[in-house]
Amino acid sequence: MNILVLHSQVPFTRGGAELLVGGLVDALRAHGHNVDQVSLPLVWNPVDKLLTSALTWAMQDLSTFNGVDVDLVICTKFPTWAVRHPRMVLWLIHQHRQAYDLHGTPLSEFGPDDNSRQVRRHVQNIDRKGLLECNPRFAISENVCARLKRFNGIDAKPLYPPVPRSGLRAERYDPFILSASRIDDAKRVQRLIDAWPLLETDLRLVIVGDGPGYESLVKSARRHNLGDKVMILGRVSDDKLVDLYNTCRAVYYAPVDEDYGYAAVEALAAGKPVVTSGDSGGVLELVINDQTGLVTSLEARDLAKTIDRLDDEALARELGQRGPELTKDLTWDRVVSSLLGESNET
Repeated sequence: MNILVLHSQVPFTRGGAELLVGGLVDALRAHGHNVDQVSLPLVWNPVDKLLTSALTWAMQDLSTFNGVDVDLVICTKFPTWAVRHPRMVLWLIHQHRQAYDLHGTPLSEFGPDDNSRQVRRHVQNIDRKGLLECNPRFAISENVCARLKRFNGIDAKPLYPPVPRSGLRAERYDPFILSASRIDDAKRVQRLIDAWPLLETDLRLVIVGDGPGYESLVKSARRHNLGDKVMILGRVSDDKLVDLYNTCRAVYYAPVDEDYGYAAVEALAAGKPVVTSGDSGGVLELVINDQTGLVTSLEARDLAKTIDRLDDEALARELGQRGPELTKDLTWDRVVSSLLGESNET
């Protein structure tokens, strides 16, 4: 088939959504389909720009190009489902969460003013109309499915993305904890810096990633006089990141109500336990306390005590051993067959 994968791209930002879309395009091509990716920029500041982005998508009739019919489009993020096409499939990464579960928190750009209320209503209307036109409908986790049902009354089935990186395995359990994520308020990496001075063990911390909170994180580590106990590396190559996964003792990944959580899935594939929080959303679909990781309060003293438990290498090995088995069935073959209606498995 001729297939287009639709992606709403935030300029100068690359993360899990970009990994997912790129992986899907490659997988569809590997299955013999003629595939391309269509991306348009998403801007939300000021909030009116969201409607401009939606209008840009709504103006696109993707049915045919220069005499070549497009058999199918796959929608992934707001507002890709505003396009015009007779056959749309949904693999929902997330909606514009600031208009839903994040509304009223510091993570949302919507204020109490009339303009914000009107734009938010328009966003929700765009979602209701466009999402109902998609069939079948999948989302990347139970958590995303639950949000869609809660806020829009629309059903979808979970379809978990595969592990994005290859070469992950439990080589060693060296005495350091790895954090690999975007550094912003939602990922809560700062909680590690607050907890580390309270550790009673000599475990080290390695932080990988960048984002708007990077400079603040570096300054905070200096204020705490953490010295060589904490290394903040910024962005690293894929090979370096795989090596860190393969040799760390455990991985910290405790974002606010995460959609899915590639960092946690990669940690499990590498046979490493995940330290997370009880409000981390989709991460908790695979990370079970005292089975595949440790679920803890992020209050500094509680988090420090939890991390101190991982000074016991035998415990880390025991918690990590189920991870590879849990992730081995997360394959692109399964994703492609589900999206294209070739299998009833979800």
